[in-house]
Order: sequence, then C-alpha cells, then structure tokens
Amino acid sequence: MATASLETRENRRAWGFVTPALLWTVAFFVIPFIVMAAISLATRKGREIVMAWNFDNYIEFFEKAHLLKGLFVSLEITFTVTIISVILAYPLAWIIAERVPQKWQRMALIMAILPFWTSYVVRSYSWLLVLAQNGVINNTLVYLGVISEPLELASTRTATVIGFVHFFVMLLTLTIYANLVQMPPNYRRAAADLGANGFQVFWHVVLPLTLPGIMVGAFLTFVLCIGDYITPQILGGNNELALPQVIMLQLGRRADFPMAATLSIILMVVVTLAYIACARWLKMERT
Repeated sequence: MATASLETRENRRAWGFVTPALLWTVAFFVIPFIVMAAISLATRKGREIVMAWNFDNYIEFFEKAHLLKGLFVSLEITFTVTIISVILAYPLAWIIAERVPQKWQRMALIMAILPFWTSYVVRSYSWLLVLAQNGVINNTLVYLGVISEPLELASTRTATVIGFVHFFVMLLTLTIYANLVQMPPNYRRAAADLGANGFQVFWHVVLPLTLPGIMVGAFLTFVLCIGDYITPQILGGNNELALPQVIMLQLGRRADFPMAATLSIILMVVVTLAYIACARWLKMERT
C-alpha cells in the first residue's frame, strides 16, 4: 500500500510538471492548427468565408501553376542552401575541433556565432547593400577591371541563397562541432592501427559518428529556410516568389484566408515529410 501510494504521488508530481507544457502546446499549437485546417476547407465568396468543408483549395493549389511554382521554388532554394551549408560547415567545424587549440576553441565558436547576435532583418539588408549594383562586390570587381558593368546580384535567387547560407553555416557548424568533440579519439587510432588510411578513417569512422550532427543541423536548416519570408522578400525581391511569399500575398492582397491556410498546411506537410526522411538518422543520437 505504501509503495502504491508513493507511486501515485510521484505520478501526480510528474503530471504537475508536464501539465503546463501540455496546456501551452494545446493552446498555442494544437488549437491554432485545428482552426487553420478547418479554414483551409472553407471557401471565400466575395468578402465572406463560407465553411464549405471541401478540398477545393487543395485542388486549386495543384491546378494553378503559380501556386505550385511557389512550392518548387522554396524546395529548390532550401535544398541548395542545405547542401552548400553542409559542405561549408563541416570543414569549419573540423578545423575548430581538430586544429584550433582547446583553449581557443571557445573564442572560435563565439566568432562563428557572431551573426546570431544581430537582427535577422539587419543581416538581410546588409547583404542587400553588399550585393547591390553599387555595392561592395560590384564596385570592387569594376575597380579591379574584372567586369565592365555591374552584375545583377540583388533581387535574385543567388542573393537569397547567399543570405541563407551566411546564417545557416554557423548553425550547422555548431551541431557538427558538438559531435566532433564528443567522438573518442581512440576510434580513429584503432582504425589507423588496422591499416585504414586517412580517407578511410574519415569515411568509415568519423563521418558515420558525426552524421547525427549533420542531419540535425540539416533538418533545422530545412525547416527554418523553407518557412522563411524575410530573406526571400528582401534579397530575392518579387521576381521569383517562394511559398511563404505566396502565402503573404493571399493574406495581404486578396484576403483569401482559406487559400493561405491551405498553403500553410501544405508547407507543414512538407516539413513533416522532411522529418520522416531524416528520422532514421536523428534517432542515432539516442543510441
């Protein structure tokens, strides 16, 4: 009886800690999501929203090329940013973990995360000034005689990718670095003693053990990049609309809340599919 009573008290205490988080999740995620899903099944007639409870908005999304293109543009930008960020972040994380003396590694990490200390909007506008026709890059290239006319760098997909990569390389560096410093050095020594060369040690030992850090950083990059509105709007302009920009147009110009909700649900489905695709690697951290 005493054991059962103690277990009951422990369960109540545990629920006491968990309940505020559950209430917060229900109030600010579950309920808004249900409302948004319901609105996505509605129809706008004039200035009114009629709860038609049909999938016409989803059908319209696949039928209208400009809506579907927004998703493809977002996916292309996101995959490009993720791949480039991983390629740049891994060597940087390895240098900090393996080549920088341990007493200076903290300082190196602080220097790496400096972009996080400034406003996201400020960073985007800073890149816009750098990439503009009279910006630093064009003025330097013209001065050196490399080009005769300024390049069209701003308000392009390239500008959007550069802005994203500048931010997410640092995020990936932190996740990969965390795996590198936790990896026992004896693994690499054992592989070398067994006759493995440098590339084989990296490919068969280092890379698999740091894959969780890569996938965690890549997944975070994917989620934050595909749902971002500010950077494509500032650096990409309106020449090529990503899905978040299309959603804002539905809200700001057309006041079409059902279609905006539909596009948001589709965006969440894409993120969910990305998580499912990465789940097998993300679980490696728990082993």
